[in-house]
Amino acid sequence: MGRVPRIGGPDLLRLALLATGALCVATGLLPLGEAAAAMAEIGPLLLFLAGVVVLSELTREAQVFDVVATRLAIAGKGSYPALFFLCTAFASLVTIFLNLDTTAILLTPVMLALAARAGIAALPLAMVTLWLANTASLLLPVSNLTNLLAMSSLNLTTVEFAGRMWAPQAASIAVTLAFLWAFFWRRGARGAERYEPPAPVPVADPVLCAGAGGACLAFVAAIFAGVAVGVAAAAAAVLVLALFAVRAPRRLVWSLVPWRLLVFVTGLFLVVPTLGRLGLTDLMNTLIGGGGAYRTAFTGAGLANLVNNLPAYAAARQAVPLHHGDQTLALLIGANAGPLVTPWASLATLLWFEWCRRGRVRVPVAKVVLTGAGLAVAAVGSAVAALLLTA
Repeated sequence: MGRVPRIGGPDLLRLALLATGALCVATGLLPLGEAAAAMAEIGPLLLFLAGVVVLSELTREAQVFDVVATRLAIAGKGSYPALFFLCTAFASLVTIFLNLDTTAILLTPVMLALAARAGIAALPLAMVTLWLANTASLLLPVSNLTNLLAMSSLNLTTVEFAGRMWAPQAASIAVTLAFLWAFFWRRGARGAERYEPPAPVPVADPVLCAGAGGACLAFVAAIFAGVAVGVAAAAAAVLVLALFAVRAPRRLVWSLVPWRLLVFVTGLFLVVPTLGRLGLTDLMNTLIGGGGAYRTAFTGAGLANLVNNLPAYAAARQAVPLHHGDQTLALLIGANAGPLVTPWASLATLLWFEWCRRGRVRVPVAKVVLTGAGLAVAAVGSAVAALLLTA
């Protein structure tokens, strides 16, 4: 499977987080029973994470994303309004059905390559993946790791979860489209009247492309059929791995294994409960207290922009009683749709900035931060309103 990937500075921080978590257990700061319960909780999450990352990476290698994005640009026929709605729909669907990190990690470089082929300004296309990776991650358990945690704690099925979150998701996406058009896509912001539709992407292996696309559709069908998301993701990943083993074995490399994310999540779920025992839970109780859905949501959004959305949700949910379902879902909205201000607010946001750096896209940081703050307030507020109206 090729060379083992090198370990860099950020990887050492992830390993240090895992080592810190193990030390918490070894010293008794986190009782062994609580640590075992935390590991049992994230077991299905880790299986899902490993499966969906491998599935998404190989789907990109098979050129599925490139083909779809290019065909959308061709279908737009040079019209920016048409391209806007096609690209935002594509990014929303990828986030909803394949996880927000897929949109940030895999769809961002596709959009940047599309911009170069069609002579389109890169920033408007890149902003689609940045914002919709976060604000379109409310509908399904697979859309965001925090959703899996919320669904488990509330004892909801996939269909029940989607039934509660469809209105918040629709509101969040609608507000995002309005902000994208107003600040990055309208004529005065994008700087061109029309674009030149690109030529179709030549597919190196049509069998791989069709097979990977079919595996993604099978994964989506399986989760709606009630299959556990971890099992569905792992099965779809195995199907694509088998196809690549036959058609393109040289592309199966060790870097496909998302060990960095697995280490980070495992360490996180050992360290956060320890911090909760040392006073973080008391702080969350003070900030959230008996507050309603709006206070809970904006506390989650604010904390996510300070420390990252996953630990923010994991810490803040300790302050929300399990029987307060709407308050838990409001916290989820804040943690998912709110991390739009700081670069480290979510892993998706962090990876987006890295891709823009690699693609030499000039990012006006002040504009992105300020518009992101406005969108966070509007998206979280409208999504919570939709949640309460459809309760």
